[in-house]
Amino acid sequence: MIIINAKFEVQEQAVEQYEALINDLVTSSRKEEGNIGYEHFKSTINDNTYLMYEVWESQEAIEAHNTSEHFKSFFANVKPLLAGPSDIKVSLSQN
Repeated sequence: MIIINAKFEVQEQAVEQYEALINDLVTSSRKEEGNIGYEHFKSTINDNTYLMYEVWESQEAIEAHNTSEHFKSFFANVKPLLAGPSDIKVSLSQN
């Protein structure tokens, strides 16, 4: 399994737009082959910080996800809404 953790800092005035975009991404991503889990959380400390937790069966599943239309559309539309670069970490799990 491969686990991806992503952190997004969203501009304050763009939170509603971001949430609409991310909800579409989460719904579509959960249906993908090779997806084990795809969760999205809003920080309880900072209203403009969001965390993504993804679990994938394989690198091939991630590559298919990263080239999907819903993923490419999300990143094309979300970039102007972010307050800075995304923080993305990938790790392998033996479970």
